[in-house]
Amino acid sequence: MATEQTLELNTGAIVQTERVTSTRTSWQIIIASLLAIDAFALVSAFAVAYLIRFKAGIPFLETPQHRIDFYSSIAFGAIPVWIGIFALHRLYDRHFVFTCFQEYTRVINACMAGMLTLVLMSFLDPTLLISRGWLLLTCFLSIVFVGSCRFSARRLLRQLRRRGLFVTPTVIIGANEEGKALAEQFLADLGSGMRLIGFADDTVTVGTPVFGGLQVISNLADLDAAVHQRGVQEILIAMTSLSRDQLLDVYRTFGHDEDVELRLSSGLFEILTTGVRVHEVSCVPLMTPQRVRITEIDSFLKMLLDYVGAVVALIIFSPLIFFIGFLVKLDSPGPILYRRRVLGRCGKPFDALKFRTMVVNADEVLANDPELREAFEKGYKLKSDPRVTRVGRLLRRSSLDELPQLINVLRGEMSLVGPRMITPEEATRYGKWQLNLLTVKPGITGPWQINGRSEIPYEDRVRLSMHYIRNYSIWLDLGILIRTILVVVQGKGAY
Repeated sequence: MATEQTLELNTGAIVQTERVTSTRTSWQIIIASLLAIDAFALVSAFAVAYLIRFKAGIPFLETPQHRIDFYSSIAFGAIPVWIGIFALHRLYDRHFVFTCFQEYTRVINACMAGMLTLVLMSFLDPTLLISRGWLLLTCFLSIVFVGSCRFSARRLLRQLRRRGLFVTPTVIIGANEEGKALAEQFLADLGSGMRLIGFADDTVTVGTPVFGGLQVISNLADLDAAVHQRGVQEILIAMTSLSRDQLLDVYRTFGHDEDVELRLSSGLFEILTTGVRVHEVSCVPLMTPQRVRITEIDSFLKMLLDYVGAVVALIIFSPLIFFIGFLVKLDSPGPILYRRRVLGRCGKPFDALKFRTMVVNADEVLANDPELREAFEKGYKLKSDPRVTRVGRLLRRSSLDELPQLINVLRGEMSLVGPRMITPEEATRYGKWQLNLLTVKPGITGPWQINGRSEIPYEDRVRLSMHYIRNYSIWLDLGILIRTILVVVQGKGAY
């Protein structure tokens, strides 16, 4: 018996040693790669700045202060200093690497500090005559090159993580609804780097399947042994699953373990996708929910895509828009445009414009036909809708009825890409998810358009909208726009 216990302890120690070594080695590779990438980006910035300043613009100057060997000596002396400045700005700290916008902010600050260092050097040494134009170009290009390389490295790392490299074995404490929601998010985003091992929970029997093939691997009392035996490197706590005393017990066990990262969910993941700001007041960390889902650079890029795309589309399609308006008026009596009352960001209602595709008394027809109304209320779409006009059926199949919504985009009420718009009556069907849905503008197109359009069940439309909101990026928008064009050309799923 004693021999078996000794063997078990030795096995656990071996797994623990391998886990720590693997973790450290992975991060050493990542940090070493970033050092090499940043050095290459800086060398390129210094060299391109020299070519632009002294080769491309004014005639080349042959004075000693303008020769390539003079600036080469400055560059190769300055690069180690800049790398040190990058380190001071935590650009090689694994807790701050690949944090998206925050990382690019630190890159800008570090490059500015590097330029100021060169200015200070030239001030202290009067014989060091450095071109101000070269300095400014070097600062600008270093931001562009380092930022671009960091972006590329981040995308590459996500691809490697999808293939199982540089991943972090993770356990979720809590098999409740919040824990399942966290698992759903990380299982859907393999590039996040978290490889879920399972759940830990006192209320569910060990071995019970919970979500996505994951099961409860331990209760809280035995979690320490399970973590070390399975090589877990991160523990993610679903806050709604633990009492205060249980949370303190978990912290006592893992809070000071240098080999295990302890992370706390906000406790609002199921209903909150806007993110939070952490602000310390009187030594108390307080979380403030953001009012909108995307902010800063993401918000600017999305606004730029919306306005530029809407203006260009209106110019290109203006002849077609006038022609469709003529056909709508010719086909059936009534207005050319239909104003659909829907909910915008923060629940503010507005009129979404569409070409009229139904008879003018469509609501009356629906109200007088109980079977038709019942079928409509199931998914707010009818495959064979008797209210649709001949031209309207063609417009719906080609999605051309939504062209007037480009005006809604210019008004700031909609986006080119976003979650599906809903009416005030539909909001109740989203339940708690409507709090998420109303944090962003609805879109002319979105994930539902490229995943079956009107043919997908209503529950899947809700799920797709939530997935889009949580995983927004400018690249996701561009991908949806391109795929929307292909889907519309094929004409599948629209009625």
